[in-house]
Amino acid sequence: MTPERKRLTRTAGIAAAVVAGMTGMAFAAVPLYKAFCQVTGYGGATQTAEAAPSRVLDQRIEVRFDANHAPDLPVTFQPQQVSQELRLGETGLAFYRVRNLSDAPIVARASYNVTPHVAGQYFVKLECFCFQDRVLAPGEEAELPVIYFVDPDLVSNPDTAEIGTVTLSYTFFRSAVAQAHGGRAS
Repeated sequence: MTPERKRLTRTAGIAAAVVAGMTGMAFAAVPLYKAFCQVTGYGGATQTAEAAPSRVLDQRIEVRFDANHAPDLPVTFQPQQVSQELRLGETGLAFYRVRNLSDAPIVARASYNVTPHVAGQYFVKLECFCFQDRVLAPGEEAELPVIYFVDPDLVSNPDTAEIGTVTLSYTFFRSAVAQAHGGRAS
């Protein structure tokens, strides 16, 4: 092989490796970003826990509830309460209601965030309907619970100490699993 041919082959190999690497990074970006947000609370991502804290403060916080759904998802979806007030560290229980308006089963999942975003790392869920896909039969209506608390450490952070209200927002959308099967429940 001539030196020029070797150089072209090496350049083509490097270009192919760069394209393969960038393609791999594109597929890894979403799960890596999601993991980053979960760990840091960035973008309003909430935390999960096995148990509520043993410390409950007298300071109260208002939690507002918001619900949205993807335009292509034939459902109604709304919180059952506008807001709740609880003490920092106290466990709260809220409900959302979803109804399948179509004549076919759907598989959906709710994504969530908290605003202000800086409070996301202090909003902790013990149980949530958003942890897994939900299969809804035609016309089915379901009440969906979320058990949560706002970590008392919120008052220890100068960026969050003055926050008196947070909003928990959910968006229901077709599950990626369902989309892979043509949108049908399996």
